Amino acid sequence: MPDFTDSLSPAESGPDLLKKERERSNIDVQQLSEHLLSRDGFLQRQKRVLPIVKSHPIFSKKNQLNLARPHRYHLGLARAKTLRRLAIQHSWMKEDHAHAEYLVDEMSPYHLQPTMFATSIREQGDEAQKAHWLPKIESWSIIGAYAQTEMGHGSNVRGLELEARWDPSTRNFILHSPTLTSSKWWNGALGRTANHAIVVAQLMLPQNGGYKSYGPHQFVLQIRNMKTGRPLDGIAIGDIGPKYGYASMDNGYMLFDHFRVPHSAMLCQYSKVDPVKGTYTKPENPSVVYGSLTYVRAHIIMHARLILARAVTIATRYTTIRRQFQDRDGTGTGPEMVVLDYPTVQIRILPLLATTFALHYTGEAMYDLYHSTRAAIDKSGDFSGLAEMHAASSGLKSLCTSLAADGIETCRRAMGGHGFSGASGIVPLNSDYLSKPTVEGDNWMITQQLASYLIKQMDEAVKHTNEPTNIPLQQQYRQFLQHQQTNKEPPELDILNSDTALLSSFRHRACTLAQQIHTARITQKQSWTSLLISLHTTALAHSQYLLVLYFHRALFTPSSPPTPPLSSSTLKTLHTLFRLFALSTLHTHLASFLLTSSIAPKTAPDILPRIQALMLTIRPHAVSLVDAWGIPDYLLESALGRYDGDVYRELFRRAHRENPLNREVFNADWKSEELVVGEGEGRARERVGEMVGERIEGDGAWDGDGERVKAKL
Repeated sequence: MPDFTDSLSPAESGPDLLKKERERSNIDVQQLSEHLLSRDGFLQRQKRVLPIVKSHPIFSKKNQLNLARPHRYHLGLARAKTLRRLAIQHSWMKEDHAHAEYLVDEMSPYHLQPTMFATSIREQGDEAQKAHWLPKIESWSIIGAYAQTEMGHGSNVRGLELEARWDPSTRNFILHSPTLTSSKWWNGALGRTANHAIVVAQLMLPQNGGYKSYGPHQFVLQIRNMKTGRPLDGIAIGDIGPKYGYASMDNGYMLFDHFRVPHSAMLCQYSKVDPVKGTYTKPENPSVVYGSLTYVRAHIIMHARLILARAVTIATRYTTIRRQFQDRDGTGTGPEMVVLDYPTVQIRILPLLATTFALHYTGEAMYDLYHSTRAAIDKSGDFSGLAEMHAASSGLKSLCTSLAADGIETCRRAMGGHGFSGASGIVPLNSDYLSKPTVEGDNWMITQQLASYLIKQMDEAVKHTNEPTNIPLQQQYRQFLQHQQTNKEPPELDILNSDTALLSSFRHRACTLAQQIHTARITQKQSWTSLLISLHTTALAHSQYLLVLYFHRALFTPSSPPTPPLSSSTLKTLHTLFRLFALSTLHTHLASFLLTSSIAPKTAPDILPRIQALMLTIRPHAVSLVDAWGIPDYLLESALGRYDGDVYRELFRRAHRENPLNREVFNADWKSEELVVGEGEGRARERVGEMVGERIEGDGAWDGDGERVKAKL
């Protein structure tokens, strides 16, 4: 209903302010968007899919944050079903369907179907298994989950307790949960949705009158009745309950009671159990068992750029509109300062803006590495690149998700009080993404996988320092060791003026830490546990070097100009972003660079002033740079970050017109049990009872002096 507030306007026009910001920059936004998002027709796909999603009322987001968790799952399942129907109706490819999920921005109960479930069968199943299962998956006649994590074990996959015992008399595997902690736990889509699952269990084969474990292996099996939706006999299964974020996803638990599955249930592209002899054939390369996880980690790395870009887009647009306080050195009569013009705000947002580009080029490099490695395996059985891919994906997953998750929170804080608002668009982004530093390998644990690989590579370099090699990391380590043999002093690098010096500084730090951890572990025989913090630091330094390396290589390699191409003015701005990212990272870890002699101590005081100068150079282009990420308002779902800048009008409209609490009149009198005026005390008690899951009895009536008059049953 219209009222007097409809005629009010903000003190200053947000759209006019953003228009002026865009006019300040010479960035070709469309060209930069195409450069960033040209892979697989991302922008064209978004242009095609977005209107379809927006036009369907079931995908309206305006009431999402007001829904209780059970309702969010109901809505999530309804949306998942609708997307499947739209995919058929509009002849979407799988990339179109994935893009629609990206725009809806809700962890779908169907999400594991085309990712972990399908990928496991595609990469770990033999030809017969793929022929049997993949058509069912692609037609969506079955819905799958991936059940690896247990209540008692997550990152430690080798410690999983669920058993798959081979019964030679029936040629079946018997899945059994021997303990409560062997319950599958946290597995997405398992709780209420999936009717099939990839189940990871300890393979147990008869030996010497008992059973011997051959480690965790994958099994594909039906877990629910296809008609009734109920668990099969011998399986206990359900949703684990509320959690931080992912309200629409039914993360589940599952236990087995001597549940039999056929021999064909074990995925056997690389590992096999002979059905007649019961003997085990192990894979030629043990790393192949991590294929599905490596695939997911590679995609998590690529997704991190888009997640952080959303937070930075909201924070950048809002802080260019928001004004607070006058310049202390001004006349006291001018307008308040734009918040993004404060160095204390710039230092939080603009390095994160640079980080989005670093994550982008790293994600592109990981995409190429993953697909080239898989192609080599599939075409010629060449597993030589698998160890590097697994190690790199482990370290980069840890670093990239930490940068994105921490960056979201930094953006929220930089926006002040309105950052707490659900209308900011940051709240659901924050809560949903915070799982990423934990899932698919805890960020502090999986760095051990990269550190172990680095120690092995350094060991090879130490043994063969002066021998030639064509392996990039070996070349890096051997050159480092050769320099140590001929030069007692570390190189003095002009990091403030030279890209080459800046890259060398990151490389020198990574090599030094790798050498130190190699000495501690191999030479001094220190225990692995005592070295865990140093192992994490070493892996972090190597991953940070990869970020600056991939960022620079993608744009500033003379023999390989950026594709799609960029104008000289845009490329110049991206060069400033590169230096801002590299120097900000260096400054954050300054002690580590100094302790490894990777920079000259006399340079240290000049780093922060140089960072501030770089931020001033970036500042006029900030809005155009976030615009280039092409994030539609529908996806941002943010009053503060909307493209047109009409922040305050939209913020008020959402509170005044859309907040369901404002549609009811409440009885605030403590003497009455009625909550909503007109519903009566009985109905109020019923509703409260439903909320708390208990029967609520009347508390009695009270007179005007606060005395109880009578009891109500």
